[in-house]
Amino acid sequence: MARLFGTDGVRGLANTDVTARLALDLGVAAARELVAEGSDTSARPRAVVGRDTRISGEMLSAAMCAGLASAGVDVLDVGVLPTPGIAHWTARSGVDLGVVISASHNPMQDNGIKFFARGGHKLPDDVEDRIEASLGSDFDAPVGEGLGHLTGGHVLAESSYIDHLVGAISHTPLAGIRIAVDCANGAASDVAPAALREAGADVVVLNASPDGTNINDACGSTHPEQLQAVTVAAEAAFGVAFDGDADRCLAVDGEGNLVDGDQIMGILATAMHEAGELANDTLVVTVMSNLGLLLAMENAGISTVQTGVGDRYVLEAMRAGGHVLGGEQSGHIIASSHASTGDGVLTALLLAARVVSTGRSLKDLASVVTRLPQVLLGVPGVAKERAGTDEGVAEAVAGAEARLGSTGRVLLRPSGTEPLVRVMVEAATEEQATAEAETLAEVVRARLALGG
Repeated sequence: MARLFGTDGVRGLANTDVTARLALDLGVAAARELVAEGSDTSARPRAVVGRDTRISGEMLSAAMCAGLASAGVDVLDVGVLPTPGIAHWTARSGVDLGVVISASHNPMQDNGIKFFARGGHKLPDDVEDRIEASLGSDFDAPVGEGLGHLTGGHVLAESSYIDHLVGAISHTPLAGIRIAVDCANGAASDVAPAALREAGADVVVLNASPDGTNINDACGSTHPEQLQAVTVAAEAAFGVAFDGDADRCLAVDGEGNLVDGDQIMGILATAMHEAGELANDTLVVTVMSNLGLLLAMENAGISTVQTGVGDRYVLEAMRAGGHVLGGEQSGHIIASSHASTGDGVLTALLLAARVVSTGRSLKDLASVVTRLPQVLLGVPGVAKERAGTDEGVAEAVAGAEARLGSTGRVLLRPSGTEPLVRVMVEAATEEQATAEAETLAEVVRARLALGG
């Protein structure tokens, strides 16, 4: 049976895979596994629950709150708030548990559930496994005054989060800079424009009118085309785009060129390195980060640590090594001096502060990273578990690596959800990357074919 929790909580088609019943049961199970173990037994356990703007979020949030309250937890429902805002409030208010109802960058029809432990950190795999194992099991349900209370707290939580964001760059007012902001009709629709304006920026707002069905719809970080056009037309210094729950941020320079997560990390790491604020002079990235970023950091005297794909693994490596900056090419950037998880709006503010403090354009700053051509091919219908052990595949990978030398890279990554292997190749030219990727994909297809 497949594991319920993926790399970013539970996610699937709302009301089919992710149902109100599942949300209620997860609320009960999470309360039992997380709250009961570590709570101060003299006080009633507490949780905070928030969501993005999907129409299904109302239903799932209500069910989650009901499950938690039925297990004796007092619940603060903060309504629509970015995922990092919920993590911030979980840490700031000292509650036992934080819950986010969101499917991030996924289409509107999907939804998901993820948890934060005390301090606002995502749960390790073993804790998620315990929650899953206890789903639906019998327990001594409280009655009478033992039941949890449910209260609303949107205004307080949002205000606290905005103050926190603006405070992160209080040393660099943004007066005089125009920024285009694509809120993806998601959880950042109120918070992002408010935080940037409070910091002093002139903000041009796109896609900040959520109606429950338009989240991520041809907008936001997965569809930056509109932002690219508006940034140029509005003569903005640059633009930023968030996903539905605003834990990721991509940018667009003043000429409409996309600035991805690797380039943003390069900009921020360089800034922190120069200021003596980059702990261990180290940046944490995933194996999907472009080789161009790794080479740029090496040239700047910055070490890199690579992890598996997923911001949770980036954060684990950061905490284990005492590092303060990490992230993914997709725009999940974790600046742990200010946040316990990826925060798109915080990233936008830090980026704006760097532009203002240097007087340089975003295009110029982003040039610190020269992205190598990267080709990614999916090979379906294969025995993905043999990708790392098959001798023929290993020989083909070694051959490609020898041909590419220090100017390229090869990565085979089995899918976590389907019989598919992803082949990624980076090279000095697009032609070479494509040729090597196609050759490797054929070897994987032939050697690992199901039933072969």
